[in-house]
Formats: sequence, structure tokens, C-alpha cells
Amino acid sequence: MPIPVLDLPWWGVVLVTLGLTQLTILSVTVFLHRHQAHRALTLHPAISHAFRFWLWLSTGMITREWVAIHRKHHATTDTADDPHSPQIHGIRKVLLEGAELYREESCCAATIEKYGHHTPDDWIERRLYTRHSQLGIGFMLILDLLLFGPIGLTVWAVQMLWIPFFAAGVINGIGHYWGYRNFASSDASRNIAPWGVLIGGEELHNNHHAYISSAKFSNRWWEFDSGWALIRLLELLGLAQVSRLAPTIRYNTAKQRCDADTLASVLTHRFDVLAGFARAVSGVSRDALHRLASGAQPPSLRDVTLRDAVRHWLWASVGTLPEPERRALEDALPASAVLRTLYGLREDLAALWRRSDASTAQLTAQLERWCQRAETSGIAALHDFSQTLRSYESVAARP
Repeated sequence: MPIPVLDLPWWGVVLVTLGLTQLTILSVTVFLHRHQAHRALTLHPAISHAFRFWLWLSTGMITREWVAIHRKHHATTDTADDPHSPQIHGIRKVLLEGAELYREESCCAATIEKYGHHTPDDWIERRLYTRHSQLGIGFMLILDLLLFGPIGLTVWAVQMLWIPFFAAGVINGIGHYWGYRNFASSDASRNIAPWGVLIGGEELHNNHHAYISSAKFSNRWWEFDSGWALIRLLELLGLAQVSRLAPTIRYNTAKQRCDADTLASVLTHRFDVLAGFARAVSGVSRDALHRLASGAQPPSLRDVTLRDAVRHWLWASVGTLPEPERRALEDALPASAVLRTLYGLREDLAALWRRSDASTAQLTAQLERWCQRAETSGIAALHDFSQTLRSYESVAARP
């Protein structure tokens, strides 16, 4: 066996392997995800092609297929048409067989045709990267053996497993199953961890679903997005330009009535608005459930399923609830005036951005009437939330 180019101790091999896998995940999140799928930034042609070449070597993934499947995921999130939702397929299936679900969807010509537009279609993409997608990972194996010797086979195996497990499994699975939520999006997306250092910032999955086209996934001051850190470095080097970021929320406490500016900000930040509603009334809902449980009510109103139903509904929507939780919530509403008030106001607020046929003036009037209902509901938390909502002002997304 020839002497390896890199004669490293075992810990050196481990560090280099981790570095290679991080290069791959950063290529996925910056190039495939934020640049290609969502057009949140533009990349210099040289760095764009460098990402494409590395992904061909380290994953064998085809850009158009990956982009199409991811865009379909956003268009059909957590429904029966979602290519990889744990709410549909089960967490075990997505976590352990996420790559198989990806390959299955990549064979669907209709998905690629509908969602794979505006991806690279040059000579090298057609003749090499797409036609010979597996050739690159063969070259990667040879390169690892030359660099590391026999242990290079292990290095290569780790590289080949990294994306199928962490991207196709962990992000697509755990990212829609377990974690915390900053935003009450209408799907099951979760932030797996506040520090996105292992999977390139993709750990902040709920943040991404709230502001899909933002190049930056971190939202709170204590969150960290390593993909964004790389983008900022590329910007400083003149190799990238950010096109879209999540807009900031500005408050004008002097406002007494909702206007078109209020409406624009509420629509833009709709998932943050619903999260604010959930936080504002969480104590009220707990008190209402406690009164139901302690009163002479049917046993079903004291069941833990009802508590889960209210908590999940406030942070998502009725349509996302499992059938037992939906039935428990429906049984509880006639027995609690407070829960009925919360339910009606939450659903009416969410309905604002579903009324695409209404004019700005009509929607603004509906928002003002909603605030009046909240403020006269007799529930202090709703009054305070409504006052905050009235103060929303729109701010253009930062370039």
C-alpha cells in the first residue's frame, strides 16, 4: 500500500473528517438550500460552481432534484403530499430511511418538472453532474484512500452517511417532530437546537419555515447559524450578495387604530403574531382547563389529551391536531366560555391572511374589528395583546 499523502494521528483523521463533512453540509445549506431553492442570496459563479463540484464529489446529489423536492416540501408541508413528513410517514421512517424517501421522490418526473425550475442547466451539469452523478463519489473514495491510506475507506463512509442521516433524517424528521418553536407556523416545524453548528444552521428549522426566503435562519439573539456566518464571510470577500432577510418588527405605541401599515406588518409577521397570541393567552387557557378539570364535568374534560390539544392548537392550528386531540377540543368548547373566546379569536386572526379576495381596506377594517373584540372580551391578556398588535408597523426586509 502506498504511503498516504497525509500521515496523521487518529485524532487528526477525525478532525479532518469532521471538517470535510462540515464543508458538505455548508455546501448544502448555502448553495442548494438558500441560494438555489429559495434565491435568498446570489453567489459569484466561481464559488457557486465550487459548491456544485464538491457536492458532486461528496454526495452525488443532483441540484435540480434536490431543489424540486425541497420546494415541494414547502408547498405541501406535513400533508399527505409532503415527500418526507414524520407526521405522515412516522418519525422512525424519516429518521432512518429519509434518504430512501428522497430517492423515491426523485424518481417522480412530475415533481422535478413542476418544482425544479431555474436550476443549473449548463453543459457540465447535463453531461457530467447529472448524467454521471455517482462518478463523483467514486473519485471521492479514491481521493480519500490516497490521502489517508486504508483508513480513508472509513473517512469516505462517514462522508457518504453524513447527508443521508443528518439532512434527510435529522432535519426532515426531528425538525418536524421535536424541539422548540419561536413561531406558530401552520406546520409542525421545530428548532432542533438554538446553536446551528453541526448541520450548518439547519437546526433552526422553525425559524426557516416562518421566513422561508430569508438567508439567515437565526432569529433570537442567542441563536447561532453557522451557514449565515459563512455567507457573511463570502460577502466580505465579494463572493456573495444577500438578497433577502427576514424583516424586523417595529412598534409605534402611539397608534390608536389599525391602518394599512399595521395590516402589512401583521401579514408579514403572521407566524410571529400567532406565537405572540399563544404566549399571551397561555396562562388564561391553563386557568380555563383547571376550572374544567375541577368542576363537575365529564371525565373527557379532565383528560391529558385536552391539555395537549389546547397547547398544540395555540401553536399550530386545528387542522394539524391528531383526531383524539381535535375531538377533545371540540368537546371542551361548549363547556368553557373562555376557551370559546380564545378559539374564535385565534381562528379569526389566522383567517385574515387566507382572505386573498379581500381588499386592503376590507382587511384593515377586519383587523380593527378583531382588536375591538379582543379588547372588550373581558380577558386582560387579550386586551394587552390587541394593544401590541395595533402598534405594529412594517419595515422593509434588510438587503
